[in-house]
Amino acid sequence: MERAASVISSLLGGGGGSGAQAATVKSVLVYPIKSCRGISVPQAPITATGFRWDRQWMLVNSKGRACTQRVEPKLALVEVQMPPEAFAEDWHPTPDDHMVIRAPGMEPLKVPLSVECATISDVSVWEWTGAAYDEGAEAAEWFSTFLGCPTRLVRFNEDSETRLTDPDYARGYKTMFSDGFPYLIVSQVLFCIYSMVFR
Repeated sequence: MERAASVISSLLGGGGGSGAQAATVKSVLVYPIKSCRGISVPQAPITATGFRWDRQWMLVNSKGRACTQRVEPKLALVEVQMPPEAFAEDWHPTPDDHMVIRAPGMEPLKVPLSVECATISDVSVWEWTGAAYDEGAEAAEWFSTFLGCPTRLVRFNEDSETRLTDPDYARGYKTMFSDGFPYLIVSQVLFCIYSMVFR
């Protein structure tokens, strides 16, 4: 948490000059599967593409396009659980470690964290298209049943793919399946002002 606070503080310009107040991180949320529920964690290792595990997976339709809550609001009901130790700095998954996925009316789905998967091409999110790991028939059937349409769970292929951020805003950075950037920062001050104005 302290390392995340330091990074975010430097991004916001805190802690630089005299009298400047540093930003304080109140909570960290990681979203392993794009558009599904996030996980509140006490700490999250920082990687070249954002917090570890964040938006590493996403759901795609039969054409390989990303499925998000914009078109599939039921994804807001999908809970994701990672092993608690997965957010330790030097932890590496074993074949026995899983991501557990739950949704109303569905049996829990376990997705292995360190099993080799087949690669599929023409997976796309916004303007980016590339290859991704396919998490297999069981995961596809689970999500297809829950959403009522053909859906597959894919994982970003860091070994062969790079998704760069928009150079007009963040030149030289990269991300996985997030909308555009590795981090999303929400200010409680702005949220409070918004709540007072629009309540």
